[in-house]
Amino acid sequence: MARPTTRRPAEREPDAPGVPARRAALRLLDAVLRRGLALEQALDSAAQGLAPNDRGLAHAIAAEALRRLPDLDALIDSATRQRLPDDAKARFALRIALVQAIALGTPGHAAISTVLPLVDGGPRKLVHGVFGTLMRGNATLPDVPMLPDAVALRWQAHWGDAMVQAACEAIATPPPLDLSLKNDGVTVEDAASLAPRHARLEPGTSVPDLPGFAEGDWWVQDLAASIPARLIGAGTGTALDLCAAPGGKTLQLAAAGWQVTAVDVAENRLARLRENLERTGLSAQIVAADLLTWSPAAPADAVLLDAPCSATGIFRRHPDVLHRVRPSLIAEMAELQARLLDRAAAWVKPGGTLVFATCSLEPKEGEAHLAPFLAAHPEFELVPATADELPAGISPRDDGSVRILPGMLAEQSGLDGFFIARFRRR
Repeated sequence: MARPTTRRPAEREPDAPGVPARRAALRLLDAVLRRGLALEQALDSAAQGLAPNDRGLAHAIAAEALRRLPDLDALIDSATRQRLPDDAKARFALRIALVQAIALGTPGHAAISTVLPLVDGGPRKLVHGVFGTLMRGNATLPDVPMLPDAVALRWQAHWGDAMVQAACEAIATPPPLDLSLKNDGVTVEDAASLAPRHARLEPGTSVPDLPGFAEGDWWVQDLAASIPARLIGAGTGTALDLCAAPGGKTLQLAAAGWQVTAVDVAENRLARLRENLERTGLSAQIVAADLLTWSPAAPADAVLLDAPCSATGIFRRHPDVLHRVRPSLIAEMAELQARLLDRAAAWVKPGGTLVFATCSLEPKEGEAHLAPFLAAHPEFELVPATADELPAGISPRDDGSVRILPGMLAEQSGLDGFFIARFRRR
């Protein structure tokens, strides 16, 4: 009697060179668009086992696809009889192939040959045909990308058409490299300066290779992100930096003379702060704790709360926020901010300063907090920012708070989006 045979499940052939990076890019897009994860959060898992160059390529492909997603989808839809579902693997594969061939300079044959294995067992012929049709038609992407419809409509309602157009233009060009300088004596060659202790360099500048890096003369920090600590100014008393990681504001406060306690819930994110403190020779006490349960031993002279938020203000650096942030997340973040602001108020000495900030373009995470906070805490008053405290060309709002929007300082390469308000405890 013949012995029965068992078949092993078919194993996938090893990927050809170039395919693993594209497979990781597909995982990244899926993580952002379908599961709502941040691009950086998904990178380690999606690119597991890849060499550094392939990891970087996967990230670059996914980030550029997210930057150009509405325009890529418009191209795909123009070449298909029936619209592909948003989550169809064929659409993901075409996004990856097209963004390489049109935006990243990858030869067309390489762009498609490294993507077709991603749809093994699926509509390879469709993917190949749509890609070929678009390439033969000399398909291009617009110089100024479109925002996702939901984002454009939300920001238009809040800020108007000019802001939406400025946001589109901001996505089109890489943001500059901003440095915060440790003291007034530090200079950076070939850099522009838009404020005291600030240097701005061209995008793509290699940070570790810059003079002054090893000496700890400066740290990387967008100019808008430096405004909250600028509104606290110099001092010799105690300061709390809440939600401190990755630590740029802690370094500013320490360099300005404050005795700083930096608090953040994420121990892993505090590692960079420890490294920068060591590199710059500045000092601060670091506490890994949840602000909803932690309290300081005593009130401080200055408290800076850069609260967790939707992070829509940093969309030009992290285009994934344009696709994963929903109104439900904005509402959730706004509720958390209100709770944290209420707790932080109790940690300010009489006569002390409280600065509240978010890197968000959503009024619910900024302006909407002012009236409820002041009503609940009559012991605080809003202290207007002054023009000489802000980068040249930035003015405070009528109430004295600061709102940074796309389009501001556009000729100088712009700023990240922020809201900042300063209060004093009577």
